[in-house]
Amino acid sequence: MPVTAAAQSASGPQPPTSSASLAAFDALVPGDQAPGWLRDGVAASWPLGSVTQAATQSATGDVAMRLITVSENATFLVTADGVPVAVVRVARPGYLAGADAFESEVAWVAALAADGVCQVPDALRTRSDTFCAALTDEAGTVWWCVAYGFVAGRILEDIFSEADAGDAVDPTSYYREIGAINARLHEHALSWTPPAGFARHSWDVPDMLGPTARWGRWEDAVDGAERGLLEEAQAAALAVVGQAPRDDAAWGLVHADLRPSNIMINGDQLTVIDFDDCGHTWFQYDFAAALTFLEHTPEAPTMALEWLAGYTSVRPLARDAVELGCALSMVRRLQMLGWTTTHRADALPPDLWSAQVPGTIAVAQAYLRNPTWLLD
Repeated sequence: MPVTAAAQSASGPQPPTSSASLAAFDALVPGDQAPGWLRDGVAASWPLGSVTQAATQSATGDVAMRLITVSENATFLVTADGVPVAVVRVARPGYLAGADAFESEVAWVAALAADGVCQVPDALRTRSDTFCAALTDEAGTVWWCVAYGFVAGRILEDIFSEADAGDAVDPTSYYREIGAINARLHEHALSWTPPAGFARHSWDVPDMLGPTARWGRWEDAVDGAERGLLEEAQAAALAVVGQAPRDDAAWGLVHADLRPSNIMINGDQLTVIDFDDCGHTWFQYDFAAALTFLEHTPEAPTMALEWLAGYTSVRPLARDAVELGCALSMVRRLQMLGWTTTHRADALPPDLWSAQVPGTIAVAQAYLRNPTWLLD
């Protein structure tokens, strides 16, 4: 019997699984071919050769898989007969609860597409008419995989720092639309009835911070006076979060990672990708997620104000919701500092990775001076 979202949340968070569980991909860098067991398993599980008319020579075509990135999971670009057809996400063992979690993610993504909420990729059905497959490597480890159709364009984050400084795209110019997309996602979550057996995890405080933090403890990244400052900022932020309502208007299903690295751009069209973190939490967690790794930058307040302008053009926000968003931004910064203790450095651009500790210190100082520093 499927585990319901309520039942899964009630069971409580579990201690984090180290990124060492992705050790099968430790030797790979972006662009490298996937291991044979994975490529062959994906080709056998999905009819990728028939995804595009340009790849119809056989049931599977000449399938190749190249690494895009290793972060919370390993992501690969799949080509069939040389044509990009899919992106396959290989989940870190133990991160999700199995097939129900993947099928639930796909159910929401499909509903967003059907209801015209935003552009999203199409999930691809396996030969068994499911949306995920369990593949086993040579060591006997089982890996859950899900495949989405290839989306033309580029990652929004990638165009921000390209070319000469004078030609770089201003990232703040997209935050108004990101905020509006978030608001439409929240409106949809409030009105949508999930299918029976819908199972997604929560992002409650114990999932983000402390000994059961899903991505690791931030305390393992710092010591001394730095830890004392961050503990003070954490306590201040959690005092606000602890008073936050959990009614239907405030708490629900969110993307949980809607930032430029999870948005494709093709011309003027934005496509939201990577729903692997979607789960139940305060809606304002999406405000915090939008600024992930960037809270310390000079552009962050402008990004935040643009996000808020876009959001409130769709869905109103009370002052206490804005204060909660800033508190969750402080929490998120600490959460992602913990993330660096269990993940590969090449999961981030080098400048953002190196800024994790000093940037978090700067954010904590700003938050303690003014708990709505991003918006005032």
